[in-house]
Order: sequence, then C-alpha cells, then structure tokens
Amino acid sequence: MEDPLVDQANILATMIGQDMESGRFDTARLYRVFDGVYRRQLSAKIYEFDKTFVDMNIYITDKSGIVIFDAQNRANIGKDYIQWRDVRLTLSGLYGARTTRADPDDLKSSVLYVGAPIYVRGDIAGVLTIAKPTTNINNFIANFKPEFSKVVAISMFAAIILSLLASWWITLPLKRLTRYANDIGGGKNVKIPKLNATEIGEMGKAFEKMKTTLEGKKYVEQYIQTLTHEVKSPVSAIVAAAELLEEKMPPEQQAKFLANIRNEAGRINDIVERLLALSALENLKILPAGENIPLKPLISGVVESKQPLLRRKQIPVDCDISSDISISGDRFLLHEALSNLLQNAIDFSPKNEKIAITCRNENKCIKIMIEDRGPGIPDYALDKVFEKFYSLQRPDAGKKSTGLGLNFVREVATLHHGEIVLENRESGGARAILTLPA
Repeated sequence: MEDPLVDQANILATMIGQDMESGRFDTARLYRVFDGVYRRQLSAKIYEFDKTFVDMNIYITDKSGIVIFDAQNRANIGKDYIQWRDVRLTLSGLYGARTTRADPDDLKSSVLYVGAPIYVRGDIAGVLTIAKPTTNINNFIANFKPEFSKVVAISMFAAIILSLLASWWITLPLKRLTRYANDIGGGKNVKIPKLNATEIGEMGKAFEKMKTTLEGKKYVEQYIQTLTHEVKSPVSAIVAAAELLEEKMPPEQQAKFLANIRNEAGRINDIVERLLALSALENLKILPAGENIPLKPLISGVVESKQPLLRRKQIPVDCDISSDISISGDRFLLHEALSNLLQNAIDFSPKNEKIAITCRNENKCIKIMIEDRGPGIPDYALDKVFEKFYSLQRPDAGKKSTGLGLNFVREVATLHHGEIVLENRESGGARAILTLPA
C-alpha cells in the first residue's frame, strides 16, 4: 500500500512545483478539482470489495511546515505541521511518512501519510502529503482472508503431495536396490530391478556389474566342485567293475560288469552334457529374439519324442490344448523344458496310469500343467526339487537322475519372464505348472 502512495505523492509534488515555479499555482483551482473528485460515485469491484468513493486526501505545506492547502478540511489551513514526521523529515531532505489514528481510541481508524518534497528552482519549497485511510485495505484483507486461507491450505496440501511423490520417487528405487543387494548377499539369482534414470539407476548398474563379476568367479568354483562330486560315484563304479574284470569269471558275469561300465560311462556323459547346457543357459542374460510358437504342435512334438518310454510303461497321455494358443519365446528351450517336465511325470508314474497335459490362457498368462498319478513329492523335498543336483529315487529303478532337469526348467522359465511350480495333487500324484506371459 505504501509503495504506490510514494509514487503518487512525488508525481503530484512535481506538478505543484512546476506550477509554483511558473507562477500558476492556484489553491482555488485545486479545490475545484478535488471537490469534483469527491463528488464522483464509483463502482469498482476489487475481488469481494466494492469501492464507491475516493477516500484519499492531500495537503500542502510551505517550507516552514505551515499548511497552505488541505483538500478535505480547509479549517487546517494555517496550522503548523512541522511536528509530523511526514513534514519534518521531508523538509530535512529525508523520506517522511507516518501512520496516525483519526480516532485515538479506534484501532481501525489508522491513516497512512506519505510526504514528497516540492522543489522550486532546485530548493525545497514545501511538502505535499498524501493521506490514505487503511479502512478499505483492512476490509479487503478481511474479505479475502477466507479465500487466502483456502489458497494456503490448497498450497500446503499440494506441497505435501509433491513431497510424498518426491519421497516415493527417491525411496522406492532405493528400497528396490537394497532388496536386490540383500538377495545377492543371500546367494539368490535375481535380476536387477527397474530403476529410474538417475544416480540410483547408475548405482544399480554398478551393482549388476559387480554381481556378474563375482558370479563368474563363484560359478567356476561351484561347477568344478559339483562336477567332481557327481562324477566321483560313477567313476568309482567303473574302477570297481574293471578290477573285477581282471579276475577269471563266467562270460555272463563279464557281460554284466561291462554293462555296468557302459551305464556309468553314459551317466558321466549325461551329467557333462546337461551341465554344459545349463551353464550356457545360466549365462544367457537376455533371451534372443523369440518367435511366435503355437503350443499345440510344440507339446505334441514333446509327447511324440517320449513315445518309446510311454509305450514301455503303457502310459496314455491326455492332451487338452486349444489350437489358438501361442506364446513368444525360444522354441528349442521351451521344447527342452517341457520334455524335462514330461520325463519327470513318466519316471514317477505307475504303469497304465494316465498323464494329463492341459493349457489355459488366464489373466494374460499361459499356464501349461502336466499332472501324473504317481506317489507325489515328499514334504521335505518340495522346497528342494529345483536345486541343482537334487533328485529323488525313481520308483521303478530305485535310481536318481542327474538332478539338473528341473533346475534347467526354472532357468528357461525365468529367461521367458515366467515361473515354474511343482506341487502335489489332492487326489494323489504331482502337478507341474509352467506359467509364461501371453
């Protein structure tokens, strides 16, 4: 409020100074102007405040501080205003202003006075003061206060929301990165989470690079240990059979030990081949460009490849697969994964018991289920069946597999952004569920 009054006072003071200098200063003319101004009926709506009249006053003093003009009260002419700050300070070459109550007992009757020097030929010849009551501005503030409170409340609410969003934008990637680091520390094979393109994202990439480096060293060590452990048993069997063959024995016993050597050698070869395939799969970080694969012919091909085993155990396979279901992925890897699951079902199925293969499109996911009617999975093994080299004895032969098949299936599922679950059926037997994105 004070700032525009300073401008107005100096503009009017300059005009009065020019009139005085040219000898045209006439208080009668000024009274006529201000009388006309005060008679005006205004209709100015300023937000919620209606302004209907001019309430500003001006008075002029000479260089001694004596009033020579007062627009609102001519009775003040001749009075000495040198005691008022607006006059005294302005005549001294300083900025003069004051606030004085029109009624000393009324807090709302304050009037703001701003003085400006009147220059005549470079010398201060008097003071022009603008007086503006604060009543209207107080009314305006009172009317605007509820709206202002709303604006403040909305602004504070918006600031809180923005702060929460900023906090979420920063803390969520940090939580993801912390969980990722903890999973790495726990030995889990996890992918780097989605992070925003900030320093946090760069930190995530650094974590992934460190993980890859550490995994490479650990990977070689693990495979040497596991390969040594798994090959040790068949090698011992081969050595024992070879030592026995050095002794004299009937031809039928020789044939039996030679068969044992061939079987154990085949087992070693199978372990090495599966380890190499699994090693290549685990080091494959991103799936190559996939193709659209109709599921019905893919699964039919898997079943056909197992026909010799199925006929030997007289196991029928019931397939319920819609011809319009297809997925995007690597045909070879998916064929091998399904082949491993079906092989498991065959190994644990009794003779003449059916294996059911069904496929469903549910909630933007393709679910392939392979169910058998075997003994099911022991409770102690449910959490271990996907671990490398973990295997259960086959009911028919009493032997274990390499323990790499289900681990291979899990890697294929992960690479295709899916999952594999192995569970027991309520009516008996096991159910493998391979879920892949539609």
